[in-house]
Amino acid sequence: MRNGYTLQELESRIGYTFKDIALLKQAMTHSSYANEQKINKFQNYERLEFLGDAVLELISSEFLFNEYPSVPEGQLTKMRASMVCEPSLAFCAKDLELGEFLLLGKGEESTGGRNRDSITSDAMEAVIGAIFLDGGMEYAKEFIYRFILSDLEDKQLFYDSKTNLQEYIQGKLKKDFQYNLTDEYGPEHNKTFCVEVIIDGEIVGAGSGRTKKAAEQQAAYEALLKLRNKKKS
Repeated sequence: MRNGYTLQELESRIGYTFKDIALLKQAMTHSSYANEQKINKFQNYERLEFLGDAVLELISSEFLFNEYPSVPEGQLTKMRASMVCEPSLAFCAKDLELGEFLLLGKGEESTGGRNRDSITSDAMEAVIGAIFLDGGMEYAKEFIYRFILSDLEDKQLFYDSKTNLQEYIQGKLKKDFQYNLTDEYGPEHNKTFCVEVIIDGEIVGAGSGRTKKAAEQQAAYEALLKLRNKKKS
């Protein structure tokens, strides 16, 4: 954990105080740190992540079942998959700056582990598992509703941004578009990619990410917001 990013600060951000703070510490412990510190291999976040994943699937399924009573099972499954996939959970983790609270090994730290979607999304599920064990389903549900199922319209737009943008531009605008890689920087193991979305020579969105796909997703999201606002005005 970095200076100022204490377990108590994380408790404050998530709005839950642990009876057993060791569970939260475990949720923030990456296997690289556990190995480096010669901690019991079961004291990293992986088992909590396994549990949190199951809790998240149940709560998100219940939410969609109640929220969309006329949507068939197949569509509900797709909606749930987009909400709980790796990029989506990493997007939610950014609100908490969850990566800053992680205990990482030196190697993982030096290669940008704090900003890696695969790690922050796993940590998000581990926090859910830790809250479930410490306080039960209702507190876990409260966390999921607050940090994953809130502002769902905008998050859904982000989760499916590339597909939504393609359907909107080709279906409603009847135009072609393209993604342009404008820059990439940083060491080979920790690059940042910058991408723009171009329609008829106009830049309608820009984004950056640790992979080209993540940068394109961000750029598509920015483009959708711009096109949606233009439509409203």
